Amino acid sequence: MEDLSKLLQQGRAPAVKQQIQKAIDAGISADQILNDGLLAGMNVIGEKFKANKVFIPEVMLAARAMNAGLGLLKPLLADAGVESKGTVVIGTVKGDQHDIGKNLVKMMFEGKGLKVIDLGVDVPAEKYLSAAQEHGAAIIACSALLTTTMPEMKRVVDLVRESPLAGNVKVMIGGAPVTQSYCDTIGADSYTPDAATAAEVALRFCE
Repeated sequence: MEDLSKLLQQGRAPAVKQQIQKAIDAGISADQILNDGLLAGMNVIGEKFKANKVFIPEVMLAARAMNAGLGLLKPLLADAGVESKGTVVIGTVKGDQHDIGKNLVKMMFEGKGLKVIDLGVDVPAEKYLSAAQEHGAAIIACSALLTTTMPEMKRVVDLVRESPLAGNVKVMIGGAPVTQSYCDTIGADSYTPDAATAAEVALRFCE
């Protein structure tokens, strides 16, 4: 599992798949491979990213390696009845086409074992809510890079408050112009300054 974690951190997707196959052949459970190998490796990448020891390209490579490994594990995890740790609906708010930050947060969420429903960019407030209801999500995560699109985050918070999701779904916000004081002003549940911290908070909310 330690070797698997290291290969994932190096972003070596083919080697990750080989190592997982070896572990499966040796009778190691899919759950253990996921937690002690893949997720452990992504945790290290998340910590290094927060500390500026690795950057977006390394995170992308590690996430690609993790997705390659998950391809092998998913059928086994389903057979074993292993559930994801929670579901998050994510998207960039209406009027905003930026997705690099959102994609990075999505990878970090998946690196914590969360299931992510990615709505893409230019997402109207209503769409977040309908997706959260449809997928039984615990969290709605909104990203914005333009100050002009930030009011759409407030719409999401307001709509959640007025809906049956109130009290059951947390709204997380983030993006370059977003601040803690804006989060407090609109009554969102969480603002985080970076993707790795967002993933830690999301996992806590789901637990």
